[in-house]
Amino acid sequence: MNGLPSTPYGPEYVHARGVVFRLAAALLDYPLAETQQAIEEGQAGQILDTAMQQLGAAPWPLLPPSRDLIQLEVGYMATFVHGRRGKPRVPLVASAYERLLAGDTQGSFLLNVQAFYTHFGLKAATEDEGHIDEPDHLVAMLEFCALLCHLEEQALTQRRDASPYQRALRDFMARYLIPLTNTIRSRYAHENDYGLDPTLAHLLQVLPDWADSQQAVLEHQAGPYPAPGSRRIPTTSLPQGLWD
Repeated sequence: MNGLPSTPYGPEYVHARGVVFRLAAALLDYPLAETQQAIEEGQAGQILDTAMQQLGAAPWPLLPPSRDLIQLEVGYMATFVHGRRGKPRVPLVASAYERLLAGDTQGSFLLNVQAFYTHFGLKAATEDEGHIDEPDHLVAMLEFCALLCHLEEQALTQRRDASPYQRALRDFMARYLIPLTNTIRSRYAHENDYGLDPTLAHLLQVLPDWADSQQAVLEHQAGPYPAPGSRRIPTTSLPQGLWD
C-alpha cells in the first residue's frame, strides 16, 4: 500500500477497527428506517463480519432481523429508554451507573469525558441544534473512538506519528468505554426479555471482549495504560500535551 511498511496494525487494521466503532454507534443509536434496512438485508452483519475477522475476532453470526422498523423501535425503547419508575431498564449513559462514577459527582464525571472530546476539537450539540448531546452516552463514546481511529489511520497513511491517537484511544477505552460496555452487558443479562433486536443484543454481548482485545493491541503499541489517577484530567483545564 503505497510503500508503507507492512505491520500487523497498519492502516487497514486501524480502518477495520474504526468500521466496527462507527457501525456499532449507528446500530445502538435510536433506530431509523436505514438501520432496519441494513439489518434486514444483511449489510450490517456482512460489514461487521468482514471487519471483525480482519481484526482477528470471531465471525459475526447470521441473526434473524426484527420484522419491521416498528418492532425494532419497540424492542429498543423497551430496553434502553423505558423501565420502572421512569428509569431505563438498561441505560446507555455511563452516569446512570453509580459504580462507574467511582466517587465522582455526575458533573465532574461528565466534564472529564467531555475533556477528551474537546481536546480533539469536538463540540457538543446545543439546544438550538435540536438536541443536547450526552457525552457519556455509549453512542457518543463509540463515535469518538471511531474519530480517533480515523485520525490514526490518516497519520499512518501519511507517515506521521500516530502515537498520540493510540494513547488517547487506549486511555479513553480503559477509563470509560470498556467499563461502560461491561456494565451494560451485565445489566442486559437481567433485562433481556423486552424484544431487543438480535443484532443489537449480540453487539452488547461481544463489544466488551472485542474492546478488551483492541485495548491489548493499543497497549502493545503505545505502552500500558497509566495507573488510575496518575493522568487524571483536571476539570478546570486540559493540558495540551496530554497525548501529544
